[in-house]
Amino acid sequence: MFESPGSTQLDAFYGVGDAGVVASIGVAAGEENAACARRLEAMGELYARRAPEDETDRIDWAIDGHENIVAEISAELHISRGRARGQLRYAIHLREKLVEVARVFKTGAIDVRMVIAIVNRVALIQDRDLMVKLDAALARWAPKWMRLSGPKLDERIDWWVERFDPAGRRVPQARPEQRYVEWFPAAAGLVGMCAQLRAADGAALDHRLEALADSVCPNDPRTGAQRQADALGALAAGLTELRCECESCDCTAAQRPGGHAVVIHVVAEQPTVDGTGGMPGYIAGFGPLPASAVQELAATSKLKPLAIPDPKAAPEPGYRPSAALAEFVRLRDLTCRFPGCDQPAQVCDIDHTVPYQVGGLTHPSNLRLLCRCHHLRKTSRHRHNPCGRYGEATAKRRHSPGTPLSW
Repeated sequence: MFESPGSTQLDAFYGVGDAGVVASIGVAAGEENAACARRLEAMGELYARRAPEDETDRIDWAIDGHENIVAEISAELHISRGRARGQLRYAIHLREKLVEVARVFKTGAIDVRMVIAIVNRVALIQDRDLMVKLDAALARWAPKWMRLSGPKLDERIDWWVERFDPAGRRVPQARPEQRYVEWFPAAAGLVGMCAQLRAADGAALDHRLEALADSVCPNDPRTGAQRQADALGALAAGLTELRCECESCDCTAAQRPGGHAVVIHVVAEQPTVDGTGGMPGYIAGFGPLPASAVQELAATSKLKPLAIPDPKAAPEPGYRPSAALAEFVRLRDLTCRFPGCDQPAQVCDIDHTVPYQVGGLTHPSNLRLLCRCHHLRKTSRHRHNPCGRYGEATAKRRHSPGTPLSW
């Protein structure tokens, strides 16, 4: 039924020996690197065409103008604004500070990992003459560093930065400021978390989770890792002890309360809620929820049916949609509808695709979610965009002097 590899002329590697296949891997990698360099070069060119030449004007322009370029790149590449902003940052560095490194990058001799490492390690250098010398040195050595691990690569780059400009080398801050907690969808019904805390807070949280995980009886069927994960949920519910899952009538830990009420919005079809359907539910920002998990939650949760408007119904009068229509639009779209933007519905505005002022209807087919950033940009474009330079007419009015350039 299936032909074996290499049995047809349509196979790109038909008749090619192992050495040739390995060589093709290297050629493809070089082409990939060169293509990435061209993409960043084009981003740098777009930035250069849009940014004012005068340094003072560029600082005033940095808010609206820069963000509009980010929005265009995001839409063109179908990526988030955050990723587009990061790529534009690398492009600006390559164009304005790392000209020789960019030249080597275009040959395919180094990859984007190398470029990112270099940009991040030289970002503090301000002296242009020193930057020119460092750029030349890094361009000469970067191809030889391709096999180095991340920490060793940083060490090599820092050595050259230290040699040319000791004040420009990145050193650990006395008190870390890069603290965050991020959540992302994982396997069905699960969510992943990535966090960076103060060391003391991390140690305290670790001890607290261990104490909660150990508060159940020895017959609890969960592993230690599972109990610690459930302990984090118990903390969110305001519990001081973890509920045991041994299902024994004699276990006092199994009789513990389930915690305080927490509001979580889950969207699911009625048959799934009733237990007669298998369509997964959905938690905004965390992805699909298996039907079995939906049914388990439905047994103890408040249920609210969603009114789905008739597509043939007449539009609503007035500019502002009714509460029912607004709720439908938010649960239909779930996130900002701008290409590449994933801002959740709760921070988005309901926007008329065809503006209401020029005859757009207040109807589900003409309503969408836009986050505040893209909603304001749309309004700015309609008011001030006779020549396609998005938002420039409002940049100075909104911007307070002194904001540095993004790179």
